[in-house]
Amino acid sequence: MEHYYSSNPTSESNERIIEYTIKEKEFKFITDNGVFSKAHVDFATDFMLKTIVTEVRGDVLDLGCGYGVIGVVVSKFGNTKKITMCDINNRALDLAKRNADKNKVQNIEIIESDGFENITGKYDTIITNPPIRAGKAVIYQMYKDAKEHLNDGGTLYLVINKKHGAPSTITYLNELFENVEVLDKKAGFNVIRF
Repeated sequence: MEHYYSSNPTSESNERIIEYTIKEKEFKFITDNGVFSKAHVDFATDFMLKTIVTEVRGDVLDLGCGYGVIGVVVSKFGNTKKITMCDINNRALDLAKRNADKNKVQNIEIIESDGFENITGKYDTIITNPPIRAGKAVIYQMYKDAKEHLNDGGTLYLVINKKHGAPSTITYLNELFENVEVLDKKAGFNVIRF
């Protein structure tokens, strides 16, 4: 079955432009079939961004970038240096490139990667709305690999719903990292920082 965690979606293309506003900054994104949350910026991503966008800093990895919302948005709040966006979905990566151009994002790199498979650098900040449909083993490996790709003092942010395993995720993260912190909760979603 095809889903947004497929490398090459086969669903027929049907591009559209959506608008998104955060902290009085306006963005336009091109979306399409075969990518996550094609009709609007999803609640979890929006909630996480509103919680963290002003504290994101340094070199940033948007892990599982989809059509580029997180990387594009955090680039516009002044504390970032270089933005790297990666995803397994080639349609999403094409859209991410176009959305970076559309929103005039500079200092950006876009990489096709299944999790950290093709990621070699280290980052001050890694941000993800993990691909729940890919399964627990996949997303737990992402968390484990994130530890190896953070600079000293670096930060990982993620958002996860209670019904999708937030409590067990927090338990697992506490085995990997010190200072795991739930920054905010809303409608079952937890924004986590470590």
